[in-house]
Amino acid sequence: MTREEKLKKRILQLPKDFTFEELETLLYQLGFEKDNKGKTSGSRVKFFNKDKRIQYLAHKPHPKSIIKEKALKDIVDFLEENKLL
Repeated sequence: MTREEKLKKRILQLPKDFTFEELETLLYQLGFEKDNKGKTSGSRVKFFNKDKRIQYLAHKPHPKSIIKEKALKDIVDFLEENKLL
């Protein structure tokens, strides 16, 4: 099983310890690029997929890197709606 397959399987389980770094890795593997909107973007991070012409605006959690359950569910819904999971 590839790392991409493992991350897809893991995110679908909605784990309570899924990190923002894992999300970044998965989105990169799915063809997204990160755009921080410059120095004033704060914790907002835009991911854009040129091929599918879709974007996702994520909130980078802090001080810990763990994504909250509701946010993770929203990400999974977005990826499923766009046939990426």
